Amino acid sequence: MNTIQNLENSVYKINTAFGSGTGFYSAQDKVIITNFHVVSGSLSVSIEDGLKNRYLAKIIYANPGKDIAFLKVESLPIPIQTVNTNHATAVSTRDKLLVLGFPYGMPFTVTEGTVSNPKQAIGSSDYIQTDAAINPGNSGGPVINEKGELLGIVTAKFSDADNMGFAIPIETIREEFDIIDQLLDELTIGCPSCNSLIQEKTSYCPNCGNDIEESLFQESLPSDFSVKVEKAIQTLGIDPVLARTGSEYWKFHLGSAEIRMFVYDNNYLFATSPLNELPRKNLAEIYEYIMRTDTGEHRLSISDNQVFLSYRIHISDLYSEYEDHVIKNLAHLAEKADELDNRFVGDFGANMSKFSKQHDT
Repeated sequence: MNTIQNLENSVYKINTAFGSGTGFYSAQDKVIITNFHVVSGSLSVSIEDGLKNRYLAKIIYANPGKDIAFLKVESLPIPIQTVNTNHATAVSTRDKLLVLGFPYGMPFTVTEGTVSNPKQAIGSSDYIQTDAAINPGNSGGPVINEKGELLGIVTAKFSDADNMGFAIPIETIREEFDIIDQLLDELTIGCPSCNSLIQEKTSYCPNCGNDIEESLFQESLPSDFSVKVEKAIQTLGIDPVLARTGSEYWKFHLGSAEIRMFVYDNNYLFATSPLNELPRKNLAEIYEYIMRTDTGEHRLSISDNQVFLSYRIHISDLYSEYEDHVIKNLAHLAEKADELDNRFVGDFGANMSKFSKQHDT
């Protein structure tokens, strides 16, 4: 189990404007590996470690046919231990395996299972079939044995089938490792038909003539609504890519405070920050502070034993004469939250929220 604990620091949550998945760093190959479908529609995404640090990652290779993508992160601290991709272990039926990742975007999770079929044919490809629990968010995560050797990458699970998950086998992944030295800093596409490398935008493969979707070379444009929200995030000096956490959902830290912005009830934009947990003492003082303190258009409240600072507006306000005012208030909520969570600690002995970022690395 010590091996698995050491590997945890090399497995990352991948956040995009469309959802989240899992990726992992390979020291042998010096890239982060994930599924293509996890990063599809993006040229850059954020990866998040166990300390809530987020890093900007560029997609440098995508093979839609094999559902494999490689990411490069310039500022990433290199993990001390990573999965072993260079081994000769074969996968057999009834072998034990472990799936590492972030199901449903939750914190790091390890699930155990067995190999049901090491070469399950689906279409023209073979996959490792397993009974290990695999859920949305696990996609792109490593499937390993107890020695930390990579057996495959989680790729899919039938939504109407229990105890049935699939992984791209290590043999398929190694075929892609062979071309890493040929990759540039910009996106390269692996032809879904012949696997040749395509480094310039095109509508067909120069090698085999297969049709290539030109959209593979470009990023899906954010909605006009998202552009407005991200304008507020940019004023805080934060790259919006680092804040994206799903469709019209943003989550980031300013100082210690976690900030969430999302659409609520299809009509409202809601921004909130879980500041602190209520202490055992000084509750009367905290209640009085919350009731008497003027926080302008932001609201202090208590829910589930936590103090929140929140701001809600109707989406139509972003398309009115109040747009600039709303954007300023969104940014100001984050600044105010980073101030208030420290005040509740110092003045009332409250603990930081479990969602707070305790320290920077």
